[in-house]
Amino acid sequence: MIRKPTLSIGLIGSGFMGKAHVFGFATAQKVFDIPAKVNLHTLADIDQQTAKSAADEFGFKNSTDNWRDLVNNPEIDIIDITAPNALHKEMALEAISASKHVYCEKPLAPLFSDALEMTNAAEKMGVKTQVGFNYLCNPMITLAKEMIASGELGEIRSYRGIHAEDYMSNASDPFTFRHDQAGGGALADLGSHALATAEFLLGEIKEVMGDCINLISERPEIGGGNKAVQVDDIGRAFVRFSNGASGYVEGNWVATGRKMQHDFEVHGSKGALFFTQERLNELHFYSTKDAGGRRGFRKIEAAPDHYPYGNFCVAPGHQIGFNDLKAIEIAGYLNAIMGNGPEPFSFRQGMRIQHLIEKIQKSSTTRRWLSV
Repeated sequence: MIRKPTLSIGLIGSGFMGKAHVFGFATAQKVFDIPAKVNLHTLADIDQQTAKSAADEFGFKNSTDNWRDLVNNPEIDIIDITAPNALHKEMALEAISASKHVYCEKPLAPLFSDALEMTNAAEKMGVKTQVGFNYLCNPMITLAKEMIASGELGEIRSYRGIHAEDYMSNASDPFTFRHDQAGGGALADLGSHALATAEFLLGEIKEVMGDCINLISERPEIGGGNKAVQVDDIGRAFVRFSNGASGYVEGNWVATGRKMQHDFEVHGSKGALFFTQERLNELHFYSTKDAGGRRGFRKIEAAPDHYPYGNFCVAPGHQIGFNDLKAIEIAGYLNAIMGNGPEPFSFRQGMRIQHLIEKIQKSSTTRRWLSV
């Protein structure tokens, strides 16, 4: 039996996305033939008690309250960053300087200039990078991309995409790092996913017209008093693609009642597609070839025919979930580190999304179309 090498993980942050990453690493090893074993080496968090408790729960061998311990440890191969957005740059640059591979949750950095610096450093050092855009790993979204590319929809005319949730809809909820300007606002936090999906399906966006709206102008601080909020609660943009199609993209964190609305519609001369993350194992397809009186959107259910669904379940219609998408992303990244393919979504691709975000934000201020 061939002995697989080991890749040791250093995770920074044990919140929602940190936990999702741990599930992803565990599942990826079970359902994919990855040419390396994963070792959960050390977990870092804000204080030793939090770090130790999470390390014990997640199965890490060590814990620390200083993330630089991970960067400086020669036993660790991958630095996995799920810390607040404003900390990504410093952590990633130090990890890259130590020749570590870096896996970073989105957005890559609050500013395009920061993302560019991080990208250039990683490419100069030759380390492998990954930004967390796991919605793109859904077999149904891959199928949509294939159907568009093959011409099944004909000439693509229009696109509508939205990522909306309601976790900021209560004005009495406290100010968090997401409300700081370094956090980026709804456009950066959620709209980044909508933009990544739009370009994944239709190619590059060449022009944008933005409209970023702040609805809740101040929030209570945990220590008392209120603090002004300047970032957007809703970030929208009209977009024009290089392929001639045009459309609309929205990021919204005050969408009352929505918990995970990552939707898109693509309209072409021969057909259309509709997808919602709220039913992530379905893709709906309309074809103008259907006979009169028989036309309508038909449901395509996820099945083993749609790789890599079959790695998780041998039966169609039984469904995969959010953490499975993270496992698919991680499997692709680990394979890239081992030289078996490209990074699924590298720092350069993450930098591209930040570039789009800043163009939309600038357009919202200038009230005019901007070239990307």
